[in-house]
Amino acid sequence: MGRFFHIPRFPFAMNDLNPETRASLLLRLQDSADAVAWQDFTEIYSPVIHRTAQRMGLQSADADNVVQEVLLAVSKSIHQWLDREDRIGFRPWLFRIARNKALDLLTRRATRPEYGSDVEWNDLVQRESVTANYWDIEYRWELFTRAATEVRRTAAPSTWQAFWMSTIEDRPIAEVAQSLGVREGVVYLSRCRIMDRIRKLVKQWETSE
Repeated sequence: MGRFFHIPRFPFAMNDLNPETRASLLLRLQDSADAVAWQDFTEIYSPVIHRTAQRMGLQSADADNVVQEVLLAVSKSIHQWLDREDRIGFRPWLFRIARNKALDLLTRRATRPEYGSDVEWNDLVQRESVTANYWDIEYRWELFTRAATEVRRTAAPSTWQAFWMSTIEDRPIAEVAQSLGVREGVVYLSRCRIMDRIRKLVKQWETSE
């Protein structure tokens, strides 16, 4: 339990969490010199973009390049997106950029002799469809792990273990209680307390100015 790992499902208690990137942060991104805003943005979205690029079929080094290209594209066009009255949501807009950058790199690779012709268009379309389904989950998971890391620092070890084992590892309550030598009610209470703190922290991040 020393580090977080990425899983393709969501903890049961997070299914009702649908945070939005706060408007104040998006407005500040128009200023390329606002280092704090850009740090906040990149810390949240860089891992999401990276994993998205990998789901599209890119290796880690190429996914790193996609992250840099997406961040550059956002810095150049965020003001245009904000000015549009008919703009789509921010995360769908960002996904479109990330998808296009990944597809562009994949199709460029497919035409280079050293990579052969193993990248088929139908395969790319299928990868894109699967990746789109995971985009919001990736974002929510990133916020969840960041908040959980913060909460863990001040949580009692036994409380954290009860939460982790029952929620992230998805182990039966009875098994967790027996492993920790506590009553089942303690396990329920521990995970509820941790999840409540995580939710509140995410909400605080997403609504703070």
